[in-house]
Amino acid sequence: MAQSYVVIDIYTSEGSRCGGKPLSEAVLEYIRKLKTPARLVVFKGTEGCYENGEVSTQKIIDLSTNQPVKIEIVLPSVEADAVIGNLQEMVSDGILGTRPLMVSSHRTQKRLFPPQTRVRDVMTPKPVSVQTKEPADQVMKTLLSANFTGVPVVDPENRPVGVVSQSDLIYRAGMPVRLALMAQSDRERLKTVVEGLRKKTAQDIMTRPAITVQEADPLTHAVDTMLKKEVKRLPVVDGAGLLTGIVSRLDIFQTITREAPDWERMQHHHVHIENAQYVSEIMRRDTQTVAPDTPVHEVLSMIDNNNIQRVAVVDPNGRLMGLISDRNLLSAFSDRAPGVWEVLSRLVPFSAKPGHTGKIREKLGDQPAQSVMKTDLVTIGENAGIDDAISLMTEHSIKRLPVVDDQGLFKGMISREALLKKGFSAMKSLMRTG
Repeated sequence: MAQSYVVIDIYTSEGSRCGGKPLSEAVLEYIRKLKTPARLVVFKGTEGCYENGEVSTQKIIDLSTNQPVKIEIVLPSVEADAVIGNLQEMVSDGILGTRPLMVSSHRTQKRLFPPQTRVRDVMTPKPVSVQTKEPADQVMKTLLSANFTGVPVVDPENRPVGVVSQSDLIYRAGMPVRLALMAQSDRERLKTVVEGLRKKTAQDIMTRPAITVQEADPLTHAVDTMLKKEVKRLPVVDGAGLLTGIVSRLDIFQTITREAPDWERMQHHHVHIENAQYVSEIMRRDTQTVAPDTPVHEVLSMIDNNNIQRVAVVDPNGRLMGLISDRNLLSAFSDRAPGVWEVLSRLVPFSAKPGHTGKIREKLGDQPAQSVMKTDLVTIGENAGIDDAISLMTEHSIKRLPVVDDQGLFKGMISREALLKKGFSAMKSLMRTG
């Protein structure tokens, strides 16, 4: 079925300006930010004349400095009036006109982010870093006061030489639990951990060499590097190799959320979107679940034995009731059952953990999972697009998102890593074939 569109034509020149920019550049930026189903083309003429008598021609070099420019915008008729009104204010020199167009097909390709995006457009500038001689306890304190779990290590000239991550602090420095749990520990326990970490420096425990990207690299290169090297963040350097920023998965997700077109709006205008991806395609279905009456000590053992951070609580019909994380357990029971810390510790020998679990059971009895589960959950439907999942995870600063069906039945979990991997894989495929 043919759809009613409008073609907006602007006849102007290279010398025409808007807000200090060439008019064509200003109009392009304006249309792009509308996130409306519009296409724009800029044509640059080789010769022309203007109503004021000016002539531009390649035959005479002096008269070729203000070449004619035509800007053509195609968009649905119902979107045109508001756009034309704003363009009238922008076009201070030229002719603005419209003509109808009946469109029989409008298709577009869905991408995670614009391919022209550079690392510098996305990175967090002037990132927190530590020196090679920084004591490991100070590195931990730096990360505890931040919302990230890794930091670049730089030499005296500010060149990245390595990265200290949460895993480095645990397995090379002796931090017993992950940072989120350390933040909830009592003062005496934290003091003990600090004293142990103080014996090593950032240089002793860092992962080396630092895997870096350049400011001018395409963002696609940074994402590809993250996935291949299995890292969550990359130090960014300038041409001299000096640290100027850091790019993380969260930075990328924020860019996707900020730059993504309004896909729902496009579908409303019957634009056929190719390459759409859905949560059901990438969610993890083997996520651990427990019943609401499962004893808490069993949940704790499940989290530790499977090296996971959370389990889902579902009712007998499979409906999602809540989530239990290691943080929930530590905050709820650490005072009454000190053994929780030991069970969650990555440094306590596996053979010793059953004893601690037994002490927890004696202390807590068979207290049910539903007594400690988190119920104010952010969820997503299995038929939602992955861009919707990215938006939710970015808005709520969460790393994993429960997936439910239309009846609220728990279907699985989706992670940042899976979203980035699947979305970028499809984007690379599209770039190769396009």
